[in-house]
Amino acid sequence: QVQLVESGGGLVQAGGSLRLSCAASGGTFSMYAMGWFRQAPGKEREFVATISRGGEVTSYADSVKGRFTISRDNAKSTVYLQMNSLKPGDTAVYYCAARLAVYCSSCIYRRPNEYGYWGQGTQVTVSS
Repeated sequence: QVQLVESGGGLVQAGGSLRLSCAASGGTFSMYAMGWFRQAPGKEREFVATISRGGEVTSYADSVKGRFTISRDNAKSTVYLQMNSLKPGDTAVYYCAARLAVYCSSCIYRRPNEYGYWGQGTQVTVSS
């Protein structure tokens, strides 16, 4: 089983940038599709971005497209979320998630219930 630990959250002014990292251990990282989700107070967890096992395929929520970039380094067992032009509406706890994708190297997943492993989350707060 894979364990996930997020880092890189914090307080930033609107228009600023942050890079989140999610370090994986306990599994063969290159066999997992990865995703980032976020949850604001009183709201459901929502999809942010996803990346296939090898990194060739990515997908983003419309609300972050053009501002956020997901990437991965399989040698370091780490997935990243570069967040630029941050807005107060991006304020949330950000979670990374892993989905074993042994038979599909190009698959990506956008729904929380498609993922079996989750990190503890990291808080991102964007001030206006």
